[in-house]
Amino acid sequence: MQRVASTAGTSRIAQRIMGVDPGLTRCGFAVVQMQPNRSGESLHVEVKGTSSDEDLAVRILAIQRAAEQLLDEFAPDVLAIERVFSSANAPTAIATAQASGVVIAAAAARGIPVAWHTPSEVKAAVTDDGRADKDAVARMVARILNLPGLPKPVDATDAYAVAICHGWRSGVGAKFNMTAATATHQGARTALQKAAAQRSTGMTAAQRAWQDAERRAARR
Repeated sequence: MQRVASTAGTSRIAQRIMGVDPGLTRCGFAVVQMQPNRSGESLHVEVKGTSSDEDLAVRILAIQRAAEQLLDEFAPDVLAIERVFSSANAPTAIATAQASGVVIAAAAARGIPVAWHTPSEVKAAVTDDGRADKDAVARMVARILNLPGLPKPVDATDAYAVAICHGWRSGVGAKFNMTAATATHQGARTALQKAAAQRSTGMTAAQRAWQDAERRAARR
């Protein structure tokens, strides 16, 4: 577990995002604070591991409790999670879906919106290349968050990258509201996403402030 903070300043309209790279053997969690000018800082990162020797129910509960603890401690504005796809390796796909489910449920129980992002979408947002390798993603994550070194292990890198992707592509006041528009891996939209879409026409004062700050940053 790492607690890493950059020297970047924070703002009243910063967006706190918890990124998750789901998995049952290793589940990556990263909490970042993103600013309207696209800068960010790391508040926390950790990888929760479980052993295949443990009972399945115990493993799932461990992931759930880890998610609950972080959600309660950091109270993120949104939870961004890597979207689960079917895989030729069925056991791996099922385990990833199980981990995703309990993390999503923990967020929903606290009224925290959930957004899904595909691996290629995350890579494209962070590196401008949807087929970038792990090293390229790690280097960009370290640069964006002003980390003292490359994040390790890869699950931590991916959790950071998911959070950054969401912050850059769907921050409060962003041109495109990914939280409202992103579909689940079954193609459905959550109630939270539908509510966000309905609210998109009337922004709060904080959202307007974020949008104004983004516009000023774009003109520099």
